[in-house]
Amino acid sequence: MNLTELPWRKSSYSMGNGGNCVEVAEAESFIHVRDSKNPDGPALRFDREQWQLLVKAVRNDR
Repeated sequence: MNLTELPWRKSSYSMGNGGNCVEVAEAESFIHVRDSKNPDGPALRFDREQWQLLVKAVRNDR
């Protein structure tokens, strides 16, 4: 899968000053996450269950 073709969106919690930006893209059964400052760099891939657990943990500050 070519990740550059996915519809990436920036996190609403990313700072508007160009730093600490995370982008997320949904494809098939996976969620992809990358650093917006390095779109050609590596991306993390989570299945939907893993993604929900990660979001819950972040929300609970764990």
